[in-house]
Amino acid sequence: MRIAVMGAGGLGGYFGARLCLGGADVHFIARGKHLQAMRDDGLRIVGPEPLHVPGVDATDDARSIGTVDLVMLCVKLWDTDAALEQIRPLVGAHTTIISFQNGVLKDQALRAAYGTGPVMGGVGYVATTIDRPGVIRQTGPMQRLLFGEFDGSRSTRGQAFLEACLAGGIKAELSEDILREIWQKFVFLAGLSGTTTTIRKPIGPIREHAQTRSFLLDVMREVVAVGRAHGVNLPEDYADVRLELADDVAYEMTSSMHHDLERGSPLEVRWLAGAVVELGQRKGVPTPLNRAIADILALHASGSGS
Repeated sequence: MRIAVMGAGGLGGYFGARLCLGGADVHFIARGKHLQAMRDDGLRIVGPEPLHVPGVDATDDARSIGTVDLVMLCVKLWDTDAALEQIRPLVGAHTTIISFQNGVLKDQALRAAYGTGPVMGGVGYVATTIDRPGVIRQTGPMQRLLFGEFDGSRSTRGQAFLEACLAGGIKAELSEDILREIWQKFVFLAGLSGTTTTIRKPIGPIREHAQTRSFLLDVMREVVAVGRAHGVNLPEDYADVRLELADDVAYEMTSSMHHDLERGSPLEVRWLAGAVVELGQRKGVPTPLNRAIADILALHASGSGS
């Protein structure tokens, strides 16, 4: 299977490397020092299951790749518009595009650019970060990809990608309700990113302190209420289920948005807490805690500590 990974950061680099391991024809689109390191020494994964993929195909120009069977969109959300233009040379009549980005607004942008036909839904779970150029650090054993057609059908293209993932040791599955899966992740992600970034602590101290634990739970309850108002199949008490997940993850686990804040990088808050606020307003659902998170982080959203 011919696959292009748009954005070879923590998620794209990790799963792209595993797809290479399984024999897929993978092409990475990256930039800067990370791109040069991949060209010089391939791509390395360090952590629970180390992996080195030498001689990877990496470029900053999608035109040099040509059309592919599938594009994995893995860039940060603030780079989405630019990435959607950059991947145009990759997209042919039978190309599938799956966004493994954060949030619930991502697929709207995909459909606006390419129509509904090429788009499948996707969710990625992995705790990773770029350790240094050419090296992805996995900070925990969790890794999982879910994807599927938005109409719930089991398609040939979905099955083909599933087989490519499994061959590389990726814990992958086809979902019959990918919209629900996207929102299930979003509930936890909005809570994790919002609390760790505003409080500037990992999940451990937050879940152990009564006041911040309640804050985390109520942030997630707002997300559930918004999703249900938009017709997503989430149980009313789903935030409590996600809180149990928060109790099970590593004490030092934090969010990519927290990492970005510490680096002075742009934040995805507009598409996380900001999206909860926006979607809540459309249905008249109050979201005061997510509004507070968005307001607190507003001066940092553009990066560079500004």
